[in-house]
Amino acid sequence: MENLVYIALFAPFASSLFAALFGMSPRQTFVGIVASLLLFTSFVASALLAYYVYTTGNSIHVTMMEWISAGDLTIPFGFLVDQVSVTMMTVVTLVSTVVHIYSIGYMDHDKSFNRFFSYLSAFVFSMMILVMSDNFAGLFIGWEGVGVCSWLLIGFWYHKADVTREENPSISPSWAANEAFIVNRIADLGMLVGIFIIYWNVGSLQYDVVFADLPNLSSSVLNAAALALFIGAMGKSAQFPLHTWLTDAMEGPTPVSALIHAATMVTAGVFLVIRANPIFSMTPEVSFFIAALGTFVAFFAASMALVNRDLKRIIAFSTLSQLGYMFAAAGLGAYWIALFHLAAHAFFKALLFLGAGNVMHAMDDELDIFKMGGLKKAMNWTYIYMGLASLALAGIPVFAGFFSKDAIIETAFNEGTYVLWAILVLTAGMTAFYSFRQVFLTFHGKARYDESTLHPHEMYKFVLIAMSPLALLAVIAGFFMGGFQTFITKLLPDYVMSEHTHHLIWVLTAVVLVFAVGGIWLAYKKYANGLKRDEELENSFIYKLLANQYYIPQFYEEFITKPYAMISEKMWTSVDMKIVDATVDGIAKFLYKSGDASRKMQTGNLSNYLNWMAVGAVLLLLVAAISAMLG
Repeated sequence: MENLVYIALFAPFASSLFAALFGMSPRQTFVGIVASLLLFTSFVASALLAYYVYTTGNSIHVTMMEWISAGDLTIPFGFLVDQVSVTMMTVVTLVSTVVHIYSIGYMDHDKSFNRFFSYLSAFVFSMMILVMSDNFAGLFIGWEGVGVCSWLLIGFWYHKADVTREENPSISPSWAANEAFIVNRIADLGMLVGIFIIYWNVGSLQYDVVFADLPNLSSSVLNAAALALFIGAMGKSAQFPLHTWLTDAMEGPTPVSALIHAATMVTAGVFLVIRANPIFSMTPEVSFFIAALGTFVAFFAASMALVNRDLKRIIAFSTLSQLGYMFAAAGLGAYWIALFHLAAHAFFKALLFLGAGNVMHAMDDELDIFKMGGLKKAMNWTYIYMGLASLALAGIPVFAGFFSKDAIIETAFNEGTYVLWAILVLTAGMTAFYSFRQVFLTFHGKARYDESTLHPHEMYKFVLIAMSPLALLAVIAGFFMGGFQTFITKLLPDYVMSEHTHHLIWVLTAVVLVFAVGGIWLAYKKYANGLKRDEELENSFIYKLLANQYYIPQFYEEFITKPYAMISEKMWTSVDMKIVDATVDGIAKFLYKSGDASRKMQTGNLSNYLNWMAVGAVLLLLVAAISAMLG
């Protein structure tokens, strides 16, 4: 079993190193094939480990070496494979394998094909360290690793400026990459504070030691640690107000979007809350804050998706909304339900993004759904895949999202948080509407593009075949919810609905279903036969508010980014150049002139040297006399 742990962890690392060897070489297809095979190897090892943990109920603890040993601080380079980590490992490697195979076709004509696979595999390796580590320090290393790799991948097309986004044409891949990196560094400061609080009060960062010592800590320490850790989670999982980077990250290649949004970086924050559930279970105030914020973000993101025209950004907003659902479940104590929704969401969300990539490939990188339409005939398989994924996202029976999302909504009702329940139900209807709005506007009706210049076509067959496991899981994953509950609650706290909620389960399900079906029907009624624009609606205050993302990006630009840039420029011109540089340059000039002047002493004339020696002797005697007098 120990060997399987190393294979699961280091196969993506080997993939990254292998692709890096050809980083400066012209495109080599075999680089993508070998990288994909190594990722598949990692998936197989993870699946075997999952089977072992499932059948035996045992966890696997591997200590590779002593990592940090300083005074009382001892941190091994250790890995823990238990019910939570092996679930994440399997989901991450499965989605990553599909994304790697997909990238062989999608990045077919990119001159940096080999380098892309190196970055992509490094991203997966960082995520595996994050989920497999047995301590907070190791988790933080993986946490920062996915941050660096996301910066490399979002800004992969750094040479290309974005000229298609009407809201903010200045956004470019490099700008988006920097935004994601900086926002996450701000949040990571909070996480570091949380880790410091834990070590200061426990004396260890090992999960088992920390969790065992929690009853000995005061409520104020627990609240501070929980809140600080959650601030870190807010950055990675893009919770308000640190959410703007997530949609701007769409400037990266579509396979990157699928990987970041489905199974890796943005789910890291949810994973942290689930992994540290003993801490959050003992801090009800912080947990309720997490649930309330998650519910708000679910509605907040869904509202912006209602009017957005960018195909990838609509899906990105839906990711943000579903992350809100996951945090709502975790905050209410239903950790295993949050983890199940994370896994189910990974399958249909990756499928949606890869389907969007197919559409971009066919439409010469066009993303505006108002400029599409009629693609169903030319892209039937992509239409089926995106339709299935949208049904799962909308929570329609019997698809994966129905089981997990309904369980989250029922949890809100079960806890007596009826306001949160009502908001989540309303959000479910909004989700169904915007999901099928994009499907209908993209694939139904008449073509709204220039058919003389664009000739849409389906993606490569091997790409469509690679996407099929995600399509299958988007349909059937929900049926494994009962088995997953039995498996995961051997480690996580079980969450069972009360008798009151149990008796009302069909009523609650029917209410959510009415909203979901109503959202699909409304989208069908409005968009199934093509785009019918309502200028009065588009000119309304609410529409503009949503289309401009509540003007939050503009607020950040005007009141944070620009003032910070102005202060930085002033500091550079006034302090750095006039004080720091002037001081350093002044010392350098003084030393240079002193050296130049003293050089005249070296004349080669013996009498000159004797004179200088006499002067030196007099000075020495003078110093000695003054010292004696003062002494």
